[in-house]
Amino acid sequence: MDSSSVKQSVMKQVLAEANLANARVLIEKLQENCFDKCVPKPGSSLSSGEQTCMTTCMEKYMAAWNQVNSAYINRIRQEQGNR
Repeated sequence: MDSSSVKQSVMKQVLAEANLANARVLIEKLQENCFDKCVPKPGSSLSSGEQTCMTTCMEKYMAAWNQVNSAYINRIRQEQGNR
């Protein structure tokens, strides 16, 4: 293995680990925000209203997460381009 392929392999691994960490944070935030909001009295199952609330909340939260993430990535790219 040459140094560029080792570098490429390490970069892929770091990216995969960062993506996994971001997914964990997203899931934690979804649980904190959506579950607490939509399921005031947890039971053995979710009512249809709770399911609808959870779905809507998660979709909105993920859309906002993606938008913030895209803006962050664009900002980093701009700053790297200004160097």
